[in-house]
Amino acid sequence: MTLLPRQTRVQTRAGYTCAVAPGRTVPATGHLEGRSPSASCVTVNSPRLEEVVRYGDGKRSSIAYDNSTSVRVAGVLLVRLSGRVVEGRGEGLTAHRTVAALPGELPTSCLSSGLRGSSGEAQLEIKS
Repeated sequence: MTLLPRQTRVQTRAGYTCAVAPGRTVPATGHLEGRSPSASCVTVNSPRLEEVVRYGDGKRSSIAYDNSTSVRVAGVLLVRLSGRVVEGRGEGLTAHRTVAALPGELPTSCLSSGLRGSSGEAQLEIKS
């Protein structure tokens, strides 16, 4: 990503610890993929993203995100995605994914070659 907004491919993998019942958790992995029609080093606008979450107990959830807000604060990109579980565990429930992403390069790379990736923490909430 650079300072000028442009269409950008978004792809990430995540590891989660999920509460499936009071006092019961299962590990899960997520694979998120899609495009943002207008992303830059400052923001990720209107992404259309899909995430497949695979739980340690063999179940899965497919989530379609269609709304987002983002802001960059002190070099950290904070993104909140909102959508709905479209298939599997929690089908029909709302989903919110909050990410705090750190760039993989120096922030000054945004001015020249651009940022190619980031890492960070994500929290996924699926609820009615």
